[in-house]
Amino acid sequence: MERLWIAVATCLLTSCSVKGNDWWWEYEEGIRHYSKEALNKEFPEKTRPVSFKHPVFQCPDMSPSPSVPSSVEFVKAADIKVIAALGDSLTTAIGANATTVLGIPIEFRHVSWSIGGHGSFQHVITLANIIKLFNPHLLGAAPGKTVHGMQSHISETGFNLAVTGHNTFNLPRQTRHLIDTLRGYEGLNFEEDWKLLTILMGMNDICDYCKDKALFSVDNFIHYITVSLEMLMNEVPRMIVNIVQVLPMQTLREVQKPTPGCLLQRSFCSCLIEPVARSPELQELVQVNLDFQKRLESLLYSDRFFRDDFAVVLQPFLKHADPPRLPNGKIDMTFFTHDCFHFTIKGHEELAKGLWNNMFQPEGAKMIVSSFSDPISLICPPMEHPYIFTRPIAAKSGQPPRRSGALSQAAVVLLLLLLVGLPCLGLM
Repeated sequence: MERLWIAVATCLLTSCSVKGNDWWWEYEEGIRHYSKEALNKEFPEKTRPVSFKHPVFQCPDMSPSPSVPSSVEFVKAADIKVIAALGDSLTTAIGANATTVLGIPIEFRHVSWSIGGHGSFQHVITLANIIKLFNPHLLGAAPGKTVHGMQSHISETGFNLAVTGHNTFNLPRQTRHLIDTLRGYEGLNFEEDWKLLTILMGMNDICDYCKDKALFSVDNFIHYITVSLEMLMNEVPRMIVNIVQVLPMQTLREVQKPTPGCLLQRSFCSCLIEPVARSPELQELVQVNLDFQKRLESLLYSDRFFRDDFAVVLQPFLKHADPPRLPNGKIDMTFFTHDCFHFTIKGHEELAKGLWNNMFQPEGAKMIVSSFSDPISLICPPMEHPYIFTRPIAAKSGQPPRRSGALSQAAVVLLLLLLVGLPCLGLM
């Protein structure tokens, strides 16, 4: 079956429909150096056998709340009705289960770490498949594969509206697409259903930084993140947004082997791969990467995006992540696709587990992965707090702030008393 998808991708590569697409141009440049044998060489160790199954995952409490919660602070996993994702090729899961270099343009959205809906938890661990254990009727999980550059349908993507090759300046457009899709989707109660959105963005900005330092600046990164989050907060009720911290990119320079596949890494992220070690160019890029992380923390470790039915939570598990290594210290290449840049299903599953665990840990006590060499163990929602943690430390204790522009019931009563009482007292 994959050969059919590869044939489609190959046809796209030579067609005018992808001309002007930067990702396809970089891919085409990369594979020019390959022999026919190298392009068709299979790497079965990078794929998931059909017969593979994970052990069952169960928790003491997997039930929904007795009634639909009205507060963002009391949403259990089983209360989530809708799941969605925005981002780039790490979220489209490009090449994640490809057996050859020619399969890299295939977007394996159905196994994407944050929203893949293939089979069940036992087939592949994704955030959506974990939540499906708590709510089997979850809407939005990606059911199928797509090919980058080829028009796709929601029946294939679900609410995985990430786009391969997108930079952060594209995020507001993705956000608008998502809001409009959710509003008009049959079977979804836009006002009442609790929605979970995961966003991971910024790595392509770092990869492209040396090409246009103004466009891919830290200020612009934060600006477009902010614009997108404000759109969501102003227009979407009952939503929790996971913002996943940007990966430390420098270690990807180690993910190289003397194979043609790794030449694609140079095409996809030349600003990171081409500078020589300890060069000023590399040092500047590493600092930009750190600044992306710090500014994201400054933006989100606050109560700016927190109200009674909406919260944005920074999930930091990737902040210091080191690539998985073998006992001899070398990179475990089974976690990486043939381009030595994206993740295979093994990598996606570790991201899914890290994200799930962070969701049930409070700010200031969230797990941060030091290395993916040791598989992450899934945790259950704590019995004493079975809800997704959404309250930022910066928010004062008590009830979350109301929607802007809305008067509380007490305020309305007080206003009426003033309007009626003051004339009676002769004060007006």
